[in-house]
Amino acid sequence: MNPQTRSFNGPYVVVGVMLLALAALTAWDASTMRIRAQYGVGANAASYVVATFMSVLGLAHFLGAFRQIEGSDEQTDWKAIGWIALALAGLVGAIWFGGGFILGSTLLFALTARAFGRKALIIDLLIGAAIALLVYLLFHGLLTLSLPVGPLERLL
Repeated sequence: MNPQTRSFNGPYVVVGVMLLALAALTAWDASTMRIRAQYGVGANAASYVVATFMSVLGLAHFLGAFRQIEGSDEQTDWKAIGWIALALAGLVGAIWFGGGFILGSTLLFALTARAFGRKALIIDLLIGAAIALLVYLLFHGLLTLSLPVGPLERLL
């Protein structure tokens, strides 16, 4: 059995800083929202809740950075992190350039599955498209919430 060592985990601190920065950005965005709910909870309240949860997660990462570690840490899989970053960029890019919610979510699903080691990209694109279509129909049709519209959404 390996002796316990006191170690500093750098990636935990980096993720903690990123989470706290996103929490601050989310809270600032919520404070600048002009549309307020007349009754019940508005979008700005939901944003404050998300910012609070991200802050708690960020602080938990700082605590995790200094925990007792048995043996050695696992190596960071930078290739998987790259795939996830590409997935998020695909989602943001698809929405930014007018591709819409369905295309962006499809890319997010397929590329994240790739980050977890799946090699069936075409199948993952089809599964992602089916899930994104169902989510779009649920939010747009049933809940009457607007999501980013692209060519696929215009066909519906």
